[in-house]
Amino acid sequence: MKTTARGCRLKSEQGRSWAWVLAQWVLLAALLCLPGGPAVAFLLPLRLPAYFFQGVGLLLVAAAALNLGNALTPLPSPRQGAALKTGGLYRSMRHPIYTGILVWALGFAVASSGSWHLFVFTLLCLFFSGKARYEEALLRERFPEYGTYAERTPRFIPRLDAGKDTR
Repeated sequence: MKTTARGCRLKSEQGRSWAWVLAQWVLLAALLCLPGGPAVAFLLPLRLPAYFFQGVGLLLVAAAALNLGNALTPLPSPRQGAALKTGGLYRSMRHPIYTGILVWALGFAVASSGSWHLFVFTLLCLFFSGKARYEEALLRERFPEYGTYAERTPRFIPRLDAGKDTR
């Protein structure tokens, strides 16, 4: 059987994509399962608002997943045949699912007030920054219009003037 260069590249891309997913689950499991470590005193009064952030983060993940519809995949590589989503939440930010996970994780870390949870949250921020860059490289290859979309749409945090025309 003959293997094409494109076939090898797709297998390699899929392997890297699954590695990103595995690393994500390891970090999330660490956040949930590690003991909090020494309490960070100034965070203790912020526990109640932190629970609100957890809820907002989960709602953002759910809304963004619904917005993606059948294009939703756990992998950073786009699903075959899927269209580029630029409407709904994706009009305001390029990675609302990642943002939602980070908002939830921040709420979790602050609610626990533990130094280890804050450390893992910091690792998650760095991780999602790298995963987003990897995903965006794949999206640029697949969708020629992605570059224009990325120029006008923030990666994680929506602009406060998102409703204004800045042209």
